[in-house]
Order: sequence, then structure tokens, then C-alpha cells
Amino acid sequence: MQVNLLYRSDINASQNLVVIVQDLQQAQSYCASEQVWQYLQKQVKDENKEKVKLIHLNQFTHHTFVLYSPPQNKAAYYLKESYRKKGHEIASILAREDLSDLQITNAITSDLVYEAVLDVAEGILLSTYHFLKYKSDPRKLHPLVQLTLSGQGLTEDKITTLNNIVQGTFAARNLVNEPFVYLTAPQLSEEIKKLGKEAGFEVEVFDKAQIQAHNMEGLLTVNKGSLDPPTFNILTHKPANAVNEQPYILVGKGVVYDTGGLSLKPTGNSMDFMKSDMGGAAAVVGSLYALAKNNAPVYVIGLIPATDNRPGQNAIAPGDVITYSNGKSVEIMNTDAEGRLILADALIYAARFKPQLVLDFATLTGSAVRALGNHAMVMVGTAERDIKSQLLNSSEQTYERMVELPLWEEYGEPLESDIADINNLGISEAQAIIAGKFLEHFVDNYPWIHLDIAGTAYLHKPQTYKGKNGTGSGVRLMYHFLTNLVN
Repeated sequence: MQVNLLYRSDINASQNLVVIVQDLQQAQSYCASEQVWQYLQKQVKDENKEKVKLIHLNQFTHHTFVLYSPPQNKAAYYLKESYRKKGHEIASILAREDLSDLQITNAITSDLVYEAVLDVAEGILLSTYHFLKYKSDPRKLHPLVQLTLSGQGLTEDKITTLNNIVQGTFAARNLVNEPFVYLTAPQLSEEIKKLGKEAGFEVEVFDKAQIQAHNMEGLLTVNKGSLDPPTFNILTHKPANAVNEQPYILVGKGVVYDTGGLSLKPTGNSMDFMKSDMGGAAAVVGSLYALAKNNAPVYVIGLIPATDNRPGQNAIAPGDVITYSNGKSVEIMNTDAEGRLILADALIYAARFKPQLVLDFATLTGSAVRALGNHAMVMVGTAERDIKSQLLNSSEQTYERMVELPLWEEYGEPLESDIADINNLGISEAQAIIAGKFLEHFVDNYPWIHLDIAGTAYLHKPQTYKGKNGTGSGVRLMYHFLTNLVN
């Protein structure tokens, strides 16, 4: 159930309320009695006076949450993230207390006070997500129905923008959480069409015959083991007010389920969550949803090659060779390195649009997880330093963090093949980089950034407002990055 998000110029202190304060004195007027005020002061110990702290006051007729936020020496994005995490704490209390309505306001006076309100709201909203499609018990829904925001600098437009970004993140989470028994490649295309109609972006879907006509050999090769046909999805957001004439292109890996093919996954339980191997596709869909819903003035195209990877039918075998439409031949050393094979087709196809920048998202390597865990994505690419710096800034502001790894020539040496131009595997060491070097072979005369989200797209344990299972990784990042590029 979607939370009703409202803007009001004032608040009712006798109803459930979050108030953000820099000094505890700013919260005194929100205490219903002297006893409550005394209790509140005791919650901030001298040794903790420099830390952000959430104090929950059950005032019997209503609940008040005092978010104490003293001046900080840390970078501003750390404070923004602390507000989101406190929002998650608030959401947990709302669920425990079965509270259906809440207000948020800010007692701190500055030109940017509204951002703190929005950050707390973002943490709360993202924490209300549940994937309940297959649940028979509707009582597991989060109780929050209405969230009202108030404060200096806030507008209805800012609140609507936030809400649409959250809904885009939820759309991505839903896609990742759908089981493969439902979300085949053709069904993924149908879901994208539905979301396109809802948000306002255009969708074109290539069927297998069209994919063959475009010589998308990587996608066709991976699909050989499947009973379901592949699809190639083209999503377009091109509003009349778009600032850029040449598009930004987002490419998403759409492997809706991955067994590893004939190179069957050897790791115990690793196939249990392989429905999430289309997390890159979900990031692209969610990003286009948020951009279109907010009518962001940026021309963006999403490209999503989609298939499952199975060992049946006429599945590709290790040692086979395929040749792409750009003439590059590839020796298949491991059929579980399939994501890079289908991304290559999309990167080749992207060149026809003469893009300003291409970014691809993929749950591509276990190496990225081993290097960074689930706290950051791997970034490599050929784009200019200025663009990378802007992307890194967006990753900090949204706390969808990334670490850039080098794309040195030496990392391409393991891709040499005795019988083809390159092989699709390389060696186990530095795989997150080697996978990027493979993709670089299919980048044609445009700036490019590759983001390996294998560690961030799906969580096996809850992680604050990101929750558990599908996270929607990349959506909030891309919205911030692309809209700031054109502002």
C-alpha cells in the first residue's frame, strides 16, 4: 500500500510528530508536560552531545520523535545518511506501535532545512516496502497511511519528486523480488510496458526474430539453453523540455535467472537467489520510471537485453566461439560469464544513438562482492574525470556508494584467446576489472562507465532502509546524477 505523502505549511503538535532540532531547547514546546521535558533532557548525555540521536516520546495521546542533530564536523552527505537511517528507526517504531499517520517538521532555521525533512521522510518511506504479492495474510502491511511534511523551503513539487523516486526504487525492488516462474524474459518486457504506461516513458520490445535481424549474438547464444525466447527492450524518456540533444544511455543486464548454463554454478546455495541476476535491468527500469514520472528535463534511453541462462536445449558449450555484429569474435570459456555476453550486444547497439554517455548496470561478478561486500558497487570506465567525479558525488549524496577500480591494459591480457579475438573469462583474480575490460571491447567511440552492483542489488540480511532481498540499487543514484548533469 502506497503512503499518502502531503505538504502542509504548519503542523499539529498534539498529533504524531517528528521534529528535527539542533538544540534540545527547540524541542521543549513539543513536550506535553514538565516531566516529559525532564525525561527528554536526560536522554542526551554529555558524552553523546555531538551525535545525532532519536528520542521517542510516548505522550499517551500521541507520539513525538525528537531528532536531535547538533552541528557536525563530518561531510554533509554523512548527515543526510544519518537522517535516512533515523527515518528507518522511526518506521520500525511506527510498525511496532501500529501508527498510521505521522508529521515531520524542522525546528532548525536555515535555507536548506527542507532537505533534512526530506531525508528523514525518504528513510521512512523506503522502510515501508514489502513484497507481498504471494502472501495470503494482508496484515503484514506496514501501518503507515499518511505522512505529512512541513518546514521552511518545502514545496509540493519537492515532495512529489521524492515520492516518485521512492516509487521508482520500489518498482526496481519488485522486479528483483519476482520469482523466475513468473518473471521470464517476455514477462519482464510486459512489466516494463506496464511501468512505462504508468510513468510516461516509451517502450519498444524486440522479439527473437528482430534480435536475430540485429545479429545480437551474445543474447541469442545465452538464450540457446532456454525454453523461453529472449527480448531486447528499448526504453525512452525524451520530454519536450530535455536539455540534451544526444541521449544518456543506461544499459541493464536482464538475466532473469542464472543457473550458470553448462558451467553449472558450483557454489552451494548460489542458485537460491539467482532470480536477482536482473538487478541491472531493474535499476534501469526504476531510473526511467522516476525520471519520467517527474518529467525530468533529460533525454535518457534504457537498453535491456533479457533472457535466462540454462543448460538445456542447445545450450552453448565451453570452447565454442561466437562473432558479434561489430566483428569481434569471442571464445566461450565459461557459460556462467554470460552477463557480459548480452551486455556486449547492448553496448554495440548504443552507438547508433551517438550518446553523450553510456552507463551499464550489472550483477556481474562475485569478485565485486568479495572486494567491497554489500556496501558499495564497483566502477570502471573510459569517461572523463569530470563525469566520474560527478557520479562519485551523486553516490555520496544518495549513499549508493562506489569505488573506482583501474582499467589498465594489463588487466586485458588474460582475455587473450588462441582461437578467437578474446575469451569471455580471463582469470579469477581481479575479475571485476577483467569483466570491465571485456565490455570495453564493445564500446564504440562514446564515454562509458560500468557499474558492477553484484553486492548491492540483493541483500540476504536486512540493512536499515534498504531492507532485505531486492534493494533497487542504482535508481536513486541515477536520478540524482542525471538530473544534476542537466541543471
